[in-house]
Amino acid sequence: MDSFESLVAGILEREGYWVRTRFKVELTKEEKRMIGRPSAPRWELDLIAYKAGTNELLVIECKSYLDSYGVRISGFDGSHPDQENYYKLFNDDKLREIVLQRLVAQLVGSGASLPNPNVRLCLAAGKIRSEKDREELRMHFDTHNWTLFDEDWLFEKLTAMSASGYEDDVATLVAKLVFRQQGRKEKQ
Repeated sequence: MDSFESLVAGILEREGYWVRTRFKVELTKEEKRMIGRPSAPRWELDLIAYKAGTNELLVIECKSYLDSYGVRISGFDGSHPDQENYYKLFNDDKLREIVLQRLVAQLVGSGASLPNPNVRLCLAAGKIRSEKDREELRMHFDTHNWTLFDEDWLFEKLTAMSASGYEDDVATLVAKLVFRQQGRKEKQ
């Protein structure tokens, strides 16, 4: 599993979701034809997170881009079609509709989800290129009823983890080490 996916999964698990990484959606041959990918393998989702109490299903694409340019609005707004390929579920309406419908059918059919979950597409981004991109991404995501988990969200969740009781997982341990060290430096 990708380390960034693991971090996001750990945060969501602490919030009461059960999380699966690299979840394979079993598209039928007809569905593959409908999305123009007749010979494609199973569609893989970075993370799915389900909370039975609210019957909420999050489908999360993870992009850390920590030592890169970061996520840009141009990957979503049609201004750079080459960048849209990194975010297929966000940019291809037919693909999104078919993959999410099949995902729900698969989860409900296996008993892993209650019927008719509220499905929300999310992007977890470790770095966003600029404040302008962040603002435009937030507006774009709000318009589509999607969720953006950005650096502010990560910082807030990791801060809370650092103040919580001991958990034997990497994300909590690193949060405690980093924030305690930061606190020591601020006292000096």
